[in-house]
Amino acid sequence: MSPMRAGCATLDELLAIMARLRDPERGCPWDLQQSFATIAPYTLEEAYEVAEAIERGDLAALREELGDLLFQVVFHARMAEEQGAFDFDAVARGIAEKLTRRHPHLFGGEALADATAQARRWEELKAEERARKGASGVLEGVPLALPALARATKLGQRAARIGFDWPDAEGPRAKVAEELAELDHARAHGTPEEVAHELGDLLHAITSLARHLQVDPEAALRSANGRFESRFRHVEERARETGARDVETLETYWQEAKARERARR
Repeated sequence: MSPMRAGCATLDELLAIMARLRDPERGCPWDLQQSFATIAPYTLEEAYEVAEAIERGDLAALREELGDLLFQVVFHARMAEEQGAFDFDAVARGIAEKLTRRHPHLFGGEALADATAQARRWEELKAEERARKGASGVLEGVPLALPALARATKLGQRAARIGFDWPDAEGPRAKVAEELAELDHARAHGTPEEVAHELGDLLHAITSLARHLQVDPEAALRSANGRFESRFRHVEERARETGARDVETLETYWQEAKARERARR
């Protein structure tokens, strides 16, 4: 049996298992109770676990998590098939057609100079697809369910396409300072709602600065979270050794952890 045929057989087995789980008479009670809405949080969770395995460089975990994410696709497709909407084959066929359409330099005879031209053409094709679906504004189609930092970045990228952007990083850097000053004013004179409003504006400005610095803010924050966890574990360990609880001593341990990081670079 060829590897491709073996892969199809394995996928057929997964689809058959899903059908059995959702069998109205002999299926799993929990699986039968689920809907698109109840399964969606699990889909997001599995996508995050894929990202975590990649972040760790753990290929064994990545294989497992990709399987879990594939099962989520199969689950949604099965529920749609039960409603007569579409099935897994339609999902696979749809993405195959989309990829073919979005790579005209490979499948349509177009000539593109480099990766930059390819990325620009990709966005043009996506815009054409959105227009065919009736979308008119450049911001339409940015998923509401995206993590807020990622969505803010995409909104900024879309707005920049029609020139609503700064020419360089100095613009968003000044905007960050402006929003920080407005946050300080709200803290001193405003309501909790106004403080939250200004803090949101500050975070949004930071994503614009990150975009101009060519830094993924979501990845940067994940990395910062990892550093915080590592440093705090050192603080906890030293505090257990000494019994210290005052903030000045704990800050000293924090600085020790940072110094250890610098020494390892």
